[in-house]
Amino acid sequence: MLRVALLLITVGSVIVAIAPNFTVLLVGRALLGPLAALLPLEIGLVRDRLTPEQSRRAIGMLVGAITLGSLVGALLAGVVQGQVGDVRVTLGVLAAVAVLCLTLSFFIPESRTRARGGMDWIGGALLGSSLAALLGSVSQGNTWGWTSPMFVAGLVLAAVLFVVWVRVELRSEHPLVDVRAVSSAAVAPQYVAGATLGLVMFGGQSAIVLYVASSPDSVGYGFGFDVMAISLTLMVPTVMALLGAVATAPVATRFGYRRIVFLAFALMAAGTLGLALSWALIGPFLISFALVGLGCGLALGALPTLVVEASADDRAGSASAVYNNLKTLGGSIGGAVSAGVIGYFVMPGTGEPTLSAFQGLWVSVALLSLATAVLAGRTPKALR
Repeated sequence: MLRVALLLITVGSVIVAIAPNFTVLLVGRALLGPLAALLPLEIGLVRDRLTPEQSRRAIGMLVGAITLGSLVGALLAGVVQGQVGDVRVTLGVLAAVAVLCLTLSFFIPESRTRARGGMDWIGGALLGSSLAALLGSVSQGNTWGWTSPMFVAGLVLAAVLFVVWVRVELRSEHPLVDVRAVSSAAVAPQYVAGATLGLVMFGGQSAIVLYVASSPDSVGYGFGFDVMAISLTLMVPTVMALLGAVATAPVATRFGYRRIVFLAFALMAAGTLGLALSWALIGPFLISFALVGLGCGLALGALPTLVVEASADDRAGSASAVYNNLKTLGGSIGGAVSAGVIGYFVMPGTGEPTLSAFQGLWVSVALLSLATAVLAGRTPKALR
């Protein structure tokens, strides 16, 4: 399945690079969807092939590798585009990297433990439809109106489909998602924490970019950064996340995963609150941003380990996939809500967001992170 996912990603990357029109480009982008399946499949493989202690370290390194890859990929694309000036060449280089990854997958040992049963197509269709209705409605909130009949109908449809999906999964002999296991007291807090992590990581990126790019001379806040300065700013939490993810396993070995998860979200809370308080001072602002990145990195390394070790051996990939999807869902909802808040609270006559819109977002995220720190501190005793 890892090779199948990488094959689709490779084909999609090539199509994107040579796309003659927008429709073909969208087809290529759709084929890149299995990118979300890589980490769950890799976690399932290391859980199956390695000892528990080795798999903990491996999961941290996998998450760190993804974080490093996102940083190197952005830098590589920027350098190639700057030197060549042809976007097709830049996309071609990234497609060549995908080909290399596909080749490397044939050197990865196969898993030894297989789950029983077949694919739950009905469950997959119901869950996918529910998520599409939810995310589609949230993404159109500003356009339709947050209280419009279309928006409310989308949320109701998503809820109905989700309830039907739960009932189908509970009755299925081989469900797509083991709902009872996911909702157990031992692991449910970690899934909630995953959604919060996605919200913190992905939901506020556009707000940060907009804020640091704003000119204090014209709107009274921001730092007036250009594209290069914005890129360097975004590198700060990325580098800290990489360090946090790689350090998770050795640090957790000494202090326990419960404390690591609590610390991770406490750092996110402190960092986002710091953004709101240091809005006019670039030094403290960047330090606060670094704290958010470090917290995200620790959570990225710890949460998949907790989820996987609380699941059955033949459900490691499925459990981590649920966690990954919830993280993505949190990011999507966070991004839509962030855009909605920034678009709603604007200065009269200018259309520019108010300072209180940014501060309100950061304070809200800080409170949510703090609540998650308390909730996600509950872990199986074996991992404390």
